[in-house]
Amino acid sequence: MFKKKIRVSSGVSQLDRQLGGLFIGDNVVWYDNAGSLASTFSLNFIQESQRQNKPLIYITFDRSPRTLLEDLGPLAENQHLTILDCFTHGKGDGSEVFSKFYEKDGAQWPHKMVRINSPEDPEVVSDAVYSLHGTMKGDVRFVFDSLTGMQDLWGGEEAIGKFYSHACPRLYELDTIAYWIMEKGAHSDRLRASINQIAQVAIDLTVNRGKSALTILKADKRRPDALNSPLVYWNDGLDVAFETETGKGGNIDLGGRIKQIRKRQAMPQKELAALVGVTPSTISQIETGTIYPSLPALFKIAQVLNVPVATFFQDRSDAIGQVVFSGGGTPISFPDLPKPDAAGYRLSPADFDADAEPYLIEIPAGKKLSSHFFIHKGQEMGYLLDGSIELKIGNRMHAAKPGDVIYLSREIPSQWKNTGKGTARLLWVKIRK
Repeated sequence: MFKKKIRVSSGVSQLDRQLGGLFIGDNVVWYDNAGSLASTFSLNFIQESQRQNKPLIYITFDRSPRTLLEDLGPLAENQHLTILDCFTHGKGDGSEVFSKFYEKDGAQWPHKMVRINSPEDPEVVSDAVYSLHGTMKGDVRFVFDSLTGMQDLWGGEEAIGKFYSHACPRLYELDTIAYWIMEKGAHSDRLRASINQIAQVAIDLTVNRGKSALTILKADKRRPDALNSPLVYWNDGLDVAFETETGKGGNIDLGGRIKQIRKRQAMPQKELAALVGVTPSTISQIETGTIYPSLPALFKIAQVLNVPVATFFQDRSDAIGQVVFSGGGTPISFPDLPKPDAAGYRLSPADFDADAEPYLIEIPAGKKLSSHFFIHKGQEMGYLLDGSIELKIGNRMHAAKPGDVIYLSREIPSQWKNTGKGTARLLWVKIRK
């Protein structure tokens, strides 16, 4: 009787769409051509596993426990994480520098740390892996970091080939999901072919001309559209976004997304250029698609606009069905007003494409604004939360007190004035035409 395949997330939504998700039982091999690319995908996998309260065993050959915990950051603060330390008495050679790490009171660690005293023996490592698994329930997750580190310690490809060929079928039958990381250039074509044959999923990661690319080499029981086709991707921390998405109409309009988010924040091109450290002409060319920004410039643009880099590569469908949003209260600027005269905050995420845009507007006591907050062709509504204000439309003055609603349909105020003793606070909504 065949097992029913249970599909789960890798923690990277766009990879899930390209790959078709992960299945319980998958052994996923990551061929890392640069030695550091797989880390982002492993961390997302760990984060997703923790979100589901799944036990995860991280087997480290290449990094000391201290370095690994620093790389994991907040993900290390989890009771479902177990670290199998094959480094301290492996590449660390039992040095006091690394052994001192264990002088800390292990009972206070939220995670579990298991030190292997003879990691040079594959059978000892294997026994430790399955012994730990036997103490856990459910679909346990594994990260083996890395096959290359095993080869360095065990003295050749034959040893890791044997370990891998025995471990993969067993982990599959135990209903686990395992990530196996290896440096592509450190192994022979023969070994890679053997590993690909056994793995359920194989993914290649490379850097070419400054661009990172992911290629799905194998995906059992799935039919990814992009099989054997490099997919350029960007990452900012744990955020990952693909430059193109097969079946979604071709290229993502990177420049258009940047322009859209910039305009929602009422930020002129000149101001964005100054904050990023480029010319206004460069921003203009990026937004029209004439040129692509460099990676440092793209990260800086995202930082200035206060959005993850992945936002620039997502389409509107990614947010369909979302009800609650966090991260609101992003400061915005008013190009036509002196900075001390008013403060504004966008309350919805800058990357959220909706028909209404909420803001919090604050006008300090005694301030008079010589123009409206926005240049906007559409309806606007406001609710005065605190203070008292006057607004001028045409030749008429209109006064508002807390609880009053202000509605603009065609004409916009030529003047705002705070007539109270404290800061006036408005909940303001721009409605698309």
